Amino acid sequence: QVQLVGSGGGLVQTGGSLSLSCAASVSILSFDAMAWYRQAPGKQRELVALITSYGDTNYADSVKGRFTISRDNAKNTVDLQMNSLKPEDTAVYSCTARGTGSIWRYWGQGTQVTVSS
Repeated sequence: QVQLVGSGGGLVQTGGSLSLSCAASVSILSFDAMAWYRQAPGKQRELVALITSYGDTNYADSVKGRFTISRDNAKNTVDLQMNSLKPEDTAVYSCTARGTGSIWRYWGQGTQVTVSS
């Protein structure tokens, strides 16, 4: 059974940094891609960053240049380094993974990120 466990959220001031980590119970090489989504109160869930099994990345325009997604195949983890955080980055961040196809099949439990102004 595939499990994803996210960690690393917390409270930080505007301009600060946080790092999120997603640990998988299986080899992440079995996934076509992994990603971080976020959902703020009253808003739809949105894709923040994605990384493929080849290491290709994609970011939401709102986080480009500030966030970096990376993967460690040996540790079966995907990390999200978040710098220059803004209050609008406040949300619950969840990691997810998919096999071939476009459906994000596996989800972590979510971790709260709060950026104070």
